[in-house]
Amino acid sequence: MAKQSEAHILLEIHMQELGLKFAPECQFHPHRKWRFDYVIGNKTAIEIEGAIWTRGRHTRGAGYLADMEKYREAAVLGWKVLRFATSEILDGTARAFLKEHCI
Repeated sequence: MAKQSEAHILLEIHMQELGLKFAPECQFHPHRKWRFDYVIGNKTAIEIEGAIWTRGRHTRGAGYLADMEKYREAAVLGWKVLRFATSEILDGTARAFLKEHCI
């Protein structure tokens, strides 16, 4: 796995504090190499969407289309995908959401 960003490290700390069991970088599709940033519980995934304000991969055309395909396939396979911006991890929004809805 690549070097973890500050947001990944903080999210892991938050999930540990909340008592959530998680697995990082989980491949979910039977035929594609798609991975979720984290899996918690039964078919619940967490994705950190980085660089959304700097025209990063997730907001440019090809990357956005690839993400749409990945999330459609996940939905068909019964996955719930919780998507958070990096800023939402860093400012505590994601932690508050997980505390309210996932524990």
